[in-house]
Amino acid sequence: MVESSRDRLDVVFHALSDSTRRSMLRSLARRQCSVGELAAPFDISLAAASKHIKVLERAGLVRRSVRGRTHICRLDAGPLRDGVEWMRFYERFWNESLDALETALLQEDQGE
Repeated sequence: MVESSRDRLDVVFHALSDSTRRSMLRSLARRQCSVGELAAPFDISLAAASKHIKVLERAGLVRRSVRGRTHICRLDAGPLRDGVEWMRFYERFWNESLDALETALLQEDQGE
């Protein structure tokens, strides 16, 4: 089990680090999908798709339910909030840096 918010953030970013998993999440943002439906766009086996889904489940980004023999996956975007908050800090940093650059450039233009 993931213990701290830093650990949760690490698990979420790890899950998002793979393009296949990001594509799976994008599909799940549109609708629930079976494991087979999630695997279909990729040249991977169902076992490989299931491993990707397990990484997403450990991050809390996917919830899986079983209907007969079919595993249905749905998106749980809640854990993305921690990542968004982490990135907002850096957004403020870059906005402040760019604002300072703009001010310096305007002062330089006025000095000429």
